[in-house]
Amino acid sequence: MIAVDKSKRLLIYVFLGILTLLSLIPFWVVLVNSTRSAEQIQQGLSLVPGTNLAYNWEVLMNKGFDVFGGFKNSLIISTCSTVLNVYFSALAAYGIIAYHFRGKRIFFAIILALLMIPTQISMIGFYQFVSKLGLLNNFIPLILPSIAAPSTVFFLKQYLETIYHPDLADSARLDGAGEIAIFHRIMLPLMKPGLATMAIFSFVTSWNNFLMPLILINDTEKFTLPMLIQLLKTDVYRTEFGSMYLGISLSIIPLILIYLFLSKYIISGVTAGGIKE
Repeated sequence: MIAVDKSKRLLIYVFLGILTLLSLIPFWVVLVNSTRSAEQIQQGLSLVPGTNLAYNWEVLMNKGFDVFGGFKNSLIISTCSTVLNVYFSALAAYGIIAYHFRGKRIFFAIILALLMIPTQISMIGFYQFVSKLGLLNNFIPLILPSIAAPSTVFFLKQYLETIYHPDLADSARLDGAGEIAIFHRIMLPLMKPGLATMAIFSFVTSWNNFLMPLILINDTEKFTLPMLIQLLKTDVYRTEFGSMYLGISLSIIPLILIYLFLSKYIISGVTAGGIKE
C-alpha cells in the first residue's frame, strides 16, 4: 500500500509539473522574443534568448514608447483601483454577513444581477456621464467605479461565510470596541487570503484594461502601458516584432511581481483554532 501511495503521489507531482511548465512557456516565449530580431522571430519558435535586446530597446524608444510614463500611469490607476475595490467590497461583504437588516436578500440579489450585466453595455452611457462632468482625460473615472465591484463583493461574501463567527465580534464588543474597529482590527486580518486573491485579480484586470482608458483618455502623456503598446505602429517595409515583444514583456513584469508578492497570503486554515467551542 505504501508503494502504491508513493507511485500515485509521484504521478500527481509529474502531472502538476507538466501543467506548471505549460503555463510558464508562453511567458518565457514572450521574454525570449523580446531579445531576438524580427528575422529570427519569423524563422520560428525558439526557447533560447537572442542578442538583440539593446537594438529592440532602441527601436522601442525611437517609436515614442514612454516606458516610465506608462508605468507610472498604469501603476497609479491599478493601485488606487485595487485598494478601493478590495476595501469597500470587504466592507460590503462584512455588512451582509454580520448584520441583519430589512431588504438584505434583495440587496444581495441586486449584486448577483449586476454580475450578469456585461460592462460593454454601459460604456456609451458612462462616457456621456463622464463627459458631462468634465472628467475626460482624467484618471478619476478609471479609479472611482472600482468601489462598486459586484464580483469582489460576491466572492468575499462567500469567503466570509466560511470563516466568520459571531463570537469574534461579540467578544470585541464586550471589550468596548466599536463596529469600525472590529472590522479593521479583527475582520480584515482574518480575510487576508480572500483579500489577497481578489487584489491579484483586481490589479491584473485594471492593469490590462485597454478599452475604457482608450475611450476616456486622449492625452498621450496619460496613456497607460497597454495603450502605449498599441501605438507601436509597424513600418511599411519592416515590422519590428522584437520591439513589440519587448513592450509586451515590460507590461507583464509588474503582474508577475504583484502575484509573487501576494500569493503567500493565499493560504487555508487562517482561522483554525481561533474560536474554542
